[in-house]
Amino acid sequence: MRLKTFLLKEPKHKELVSCVGWTTADELYSCSEDHQIMKWNLLTGEAVQVVKLPDDIYPIDLHWFPKSVGGKRQTQAENFVLTSSDGKFHLISKSGRVEKSVEAHCGAVLAGRWNYEGAALVTVGEDGQIKIWSKSGMLRSTLLQQGTPIYSVAWGPDSAKILYTSGKQLIIKPLQPNAKVLQWKAHDGIILKVDWNSVNDLILSGGEDCKYKVWDSYGRLLYSSQSHEYPITSVAWALDGELFAVGSFHTLRLCDKTGWSYALEKPNTGSLFNIAWSIDGTQLAGACGNGHVIFAHVVEQRWVWKNFEITLTKRRTMEVRNVLNDAVDLLEFRDRVIKASLNYGHLVVSTSLQCYIFSTKNWNTPLIFDLKEGTVSLILQAERHFLLVDGGGIYLYSYEGRLISSPKFPGMGTDILNAQTVSLSNDTLAVRDKSDEKVIYLFETLSGKPLGDGKALSHKTEILEIALDQKGLTNERKIAFVDKNRDLYITSVKRFGKEQKVIKIGTMVHTLAWNDTCNILCGLQDTRFTVWYYPNVVYVDKDLLPKTIYEKDASEFSKNPQIVSFVGSQITIRRADGSLIHMNISPYPAILHEYVSSPKWEDAIRLCHFVKLTQAGSRFRCLA
Repeated sequence: MRLKTFLLKEPKHKELVSCVGWTTADELYSCSEDHQIMKWNLLTGEAVQVVKLPDDIYPIDLHWFPKSVGGKRQTQAENFVLTSSDGKFHLISKSGRVEKSVEAHCGAVLAGRWNYEGAALVTVGEDGQIKIWSKSGMLRSTLLQQGTPIYSVAWGPDSAKILYTSGKQLIIKPLQPNAKVLQWKAHDGIILKVDWNSVNDLILSGGEDCKYKVWDSYGRLLYSSQSHEYPITSVAWALDGELFAVGSFHTLRLCDKTGWSYALEKPNTGSLFNIAWSIDGTQLAGACGNGHVIFAHVVEQRWVWKNFEITLTKRRTMEVRNVLNDAVDLLEFRDRVIKASLNYGHLVVSTSLQCYIFSTKNWNTPLIFDLKEGTVSLILQAERHFLLVDGGGIYLYSYEGRLISSPKFPGMGTDILNAQTVSLSNDTLAVRDKSDEKVIYLFETLSGKPLGDGKALSHKTEILEIALDQKGLTNERKIAFVDKNRDLYITSVKRFGKEQKVIKIGTMVHTLAWNDTCNILCGLQDTRFTVWYYPNVVYVDKDLLPKTIYEKDASEFSKNPQIVSFVGSQITIRRADGSLIHMNISPYPAILHEYVSSPKWEDAIRLCHFVKLTQAGSRFRCLA
């Protein structure tokens, strides 16, 4: 994966560009110290002046009002907030009319951010104050007063907390009075920019110590970069939380959510003071110190399944390579590719307007259907169907392109769902509730209705990751989940009796995955790679569980590795530096699962005898 950047030969702005913001996936606004606000159309390549601000207004930060909440379009979505050096913030319409100017701070207003619902605005300034305003610009409260400037601010995913900078410190302050404040030393220099992603709940910071860092919401360091040549002047998450961008002097870097770098560009931009991602997460724009606005789009993404490797070569073109016979197919799309997923013999691609379904047996005639919204944020596949998540809801489709169901639950916020909090099997959909992270909603895929008696699965502590097994009958369907303490639990999705039997089968589990063809579970447990060949045995006899476990030392995977896939007997793990490691486990347990489910008991017993004899023979050879 890399960035393809674009700069005009001559800058449109005459002075430093301080901030940029997207209105749609193809339209951007930029503000500069030359007092101009310009509108960029990426389809036509035009840049036009929207308004010339008064000479005493020097823009610093820009943030558009949220477009929609829970699929409903906001009436105020055509406005943005602009903070400036004269101590004011300005509410400005899309046409450039200044609707309201508000005296906010003594000294420059260094940042202004709407919360995710658009119900409140936070501003921070050189005077060390944090103020909360209504969407009409009325002061609600002064949250904080400190002696040092606050350079950057971000809302927490639930809009109930504020993250802000204080010199070398990062501070998370809840809006509720007397609630506990979390504070930690984050950098060795002044922190210039922060961002907090609502999907993955991770924090990004960059500062004058020339480093960028990734933190969890408890202030624990997940990644620290090497020291750059110059201070980090801008950081920004993509909306889906899978990527982020970092800006410095003549430097633009694309990174994975775990911190390691995909690509490094060295454009002639001066310092990048602000980075903004488009709504669909396929492109970004940067505000440059030399008057330029830089555009970049993400290309060369890769998807791998069995013997197929697919690469996004251009924004509308994919290359399919079959590594068995080296055959190459080109897939052309009418619009820009936003999301794709390759699994279970099918490639599902969403563009800004349509969804394409390809079979790996035939790349020439895809099934195509139109999308209600062009901002698909997640695609999950099961053997019989797949799931699309966009700003409007959750949709289940068959591989023939037929809409199967559209499950709904109370307070459903689709914009914060990701692959860790949603899981899909042939008969069940599981979704972790965002408002109460101890709760998992379970649905029937065919009807979209809540499973069984309609009661959600509830756990005693917050749940971080969920995963449904893929094979077997609905009555035997199991869900594995990891909670905040990193304990791994397994339970049946169907409730038998009054109490749901939830059993702990592992501790210190960082990542997990079910096999695609049989119910074998693998995970990384502290410093060990663990495979549970038959996790369901805990329902027969817990004492048998250790006899069904395979363990291997995982120190070679370094810190914070992630399981990418578990297909057949091959497991793919991504290390903290971004490199992929492929591991193979014994194929015999999977064959045994297949014989038992058939049921072919005689074949199963013969297989067991064969493995026992093979192991005895290998031990005998070692002794000899």
